[in-house]
Amino acid sequence: MTTLPSKKSIMKALILVFKGIAMGTANKIPGVSGGVIALVFGFYEKLLNSFQKLNLNALNQLLNFQFRSFWTYINGSFLFLIFSGVIISYFSVSLLLDYLFKLNETLVIACFFGMILASLFLIIKKIDKWEKSVFFFLAVGFILGLSLCFVRPMGENDNLFFIFFCGVISVSGMTIPGLSGSFLLLILGNYNLLLVDAVNKLYYVVSEIIFLNFVPFSEPYTRRFLIIISFFTLGSLFGLVIFSNILKLVLDKFPNQTISIIIGFISGTLILIYPWKVKEYLYDEYGNLVTNSVGKEIFLNFKYYLPNIFELKTYFEFSSIIFGIIIILILNHYEKRKTT
Repeated sequence: MTTLPSKKSIMKALILVFKGIAMGTANKIPGVSGGVIALVFGFYEKLLNSFQKLNLNALNQLLNFQFRSFWTYINGSFLFLIFSGVIISYFSVSLLLDYLFKLNETLVIACFFGMILASLFLIIKKIDKWEKSVFFFLAVGFILGLSLCFVRPMGENDNLFFIFFCGVISVSGMTIPGLSGSFLLLILGNYNLLLVDAVNKLYYVVSEIIFLNFVPFSEPYTRRFLIIISFFTLGSLFGLVIFSNILKLVLDKFPNQTISIIIGFISGTLILIYPWKVKEYLYDEYGNLVTNSVGKEIFLNFKYYLPNIFELKTYFEFSSIIFGIIIILILNHYEKRKTT
């Protein structure tokens, strides 16, 4: 006779799904990293350990049909719940974010800005010994992060090998706190292709399959997008294994130095989620907006400005920053209570 899961285990599962939703949401915002969410919510090392188990030993168990031992070895239940949340975020919270961005982008970015500020404060507390090497790596991380912010984006490229490479690079936002995978996709020129067009197309295909309509598979344009999504996913899985193994190694050997370079990197890239900015696009010599092969504007960089303290909306924007800070502090307080 099978026993039903307890209320406590159901609640734990729902909390992990919620954490996955938070990670997925963060990964979509250029300048925000899902790895920061994992670090602040206290499951970053567990996530790295699970990714690290996606190795030849796991593959061998899978090929020998040892499904139960494979699932236990990779901490499958944990990964399943986290990635369920990530997938849910792409088809729910991400769509809500798109809507909120259209309503008032500055308010939304301000809230995330506050969340990152609070996260920085909490991550700094993880360093238990401030020595010279910590300050050195802090500076290195800051310079690297700041330099990345001023790299000029490339043009859109749907070559499948490049799509695979984009998958490898973009997943770094999940494994390396402070490194925004979505911003890297902006630099690589494929943000719209992979995080907007591809996700929308996948949503369309899944919704049609639910109603037993398989017509999308006969559409050449849709099939092309499904191939792109497949190569991007394979690249992401490959990147997860590579980055998680490297990070686990350096975190175990040099914990304070690794955390310090993460803090520096987050600080350096804070300008990416500075609320008061406008996007700059490419124009030709006659002042006409230049578009790519699929009719999308070509993003160049952000133009930053200071808020006007004499405008009422500025105070709403500052309130949104404070709201973001409060969200993270409350969630962290709950997380600490849960572990004590």
